[in-house]
Amino acid sequence: MGLFWDNSPTAFLILTILLGGSAAWMTGRALARGWRPVWRVVAAMLLLALPVRFFHWGLAEGTLLSLHYYAVDAAILVAIACLSYRLTRARQMATQYPWLYRRTSPLTWTERQGSQKRT
Repeated sequence: MGLFWDNSPTAFLILTILLGGSAAWMTGRALARGWRPVWRVVAAMLLLALPVRFFHWGLAEGTLLSLHYYAVDAAILVAIACLSYRLTRARQMATQYPWLYRRTSPLTWTERQGSQKRT
């Protein structure tokens, strides 16, 4: 038994990283595209960790009611979803408001020199 997986690293990789991670990636992207706040990403991933834990139990004979492994799954899903959210939001800000913001890295943007915000 490992720190991240309860019975099989292969099951952890397939169920948590590949299946859960792809759902987390798409959820983070969708919430960013809908201009939702980042707290909704965290709330959605806490809910998504429940079926991922169920899949571990049902498909890989893992532990269903384990707070430790639920927290591990949820933390990984939150990290993936937040990364997707931030990448999408940085692209949105630089693309939709090019006169106000410019992209400084894949995850960040900054205000352009000389731009004035209307209040």
